[in-house]
Amino acid sequence: MQKIRFLIFIGTLLIIACAQQQSNTLHIAVASNMQFAMKELSKEFTHQTGIECDLIISSSGKLTAQIKEGAPFDIFVSANMKYPNELFKSGYTTNKPKVYAYGKLVMWSMIDDINPSIDILKSSKIKHIAIANPKTAPYGNAAIEVLKQHDIYEDIKDKLVFGESISQTNQFIISKSAEIGFTSKSIVLSPEIKGKGNWTDINTTQYSPVNQGVVILKSNPSKQANAKAFYDFLLSVNAKKILENYGYSVKR
Repeated sequence: MQKIRFLIFIGTLLIIACAQQQSNTLHIAVASNMQFAMKELSKEFTHQTGIECDLIISSSGKLTAQIKEGAPFDIFVSANMKYPNELFKSGYTTNKPKVYAYGKLVMWSMIDDINPSIDILKSSKIKHIAIANPKTAPYGNAAIEVLKQHDIYEDIKDKLVFGESISQTNQFIISKSAEIGFTSKSIVLSPEIKGKGNWTDINTTQYSPVNQGVVILKSNPSKQANAKAFYDFLLSVNAKKILENYGYSVKR
């Protein structure tokens, strides 16, 4: 009987410990372009603080809609400033958005004999061009700007294949469902992808600056101290070094 009571006691302690750990876990809404960089950033943050991180990855627009619908996220790491500003003005955040990084756009292909360039997009060998949905994904909007800057949008718009986010866009490229596509430079520099396929930078003068913003959300008041710790970490020198390794520009 005593053994049974002891086992029940131990089981209760384990349940309480797991519940406490879960209650302290930060739920971080992350724009798809940041998925690989954020894995490394959150791992380093957890190493420094002991605070666990749960990453929810999607397009910035979809994450914003989820936050407005009551999703219990603690931090929103966006691919632009539009959506964080929108949430701030609507009263969902504890602070004004802060730029943590400046994203860069690249063209990428997994087909060996395709060297990505604007000129090749009109070629008959290119049947599909993958971009993220410009209505919800800032990198998709940047890609449309590039096409219009080069005055080829009307010529190739029927070739465009839209991913719901950069993640799905990358899948179109990786699977070769699209011969070529536009994505974030952070993707092609990630350890998981680096060295695969051919890619080229898009001159940053050809699209609006991709100013990526972060905000602390109000949904979980008990976690705001931990959320502030992550927010400060994301703006730290160590985090900036990681972001630069993934192709982002940062302010020093």
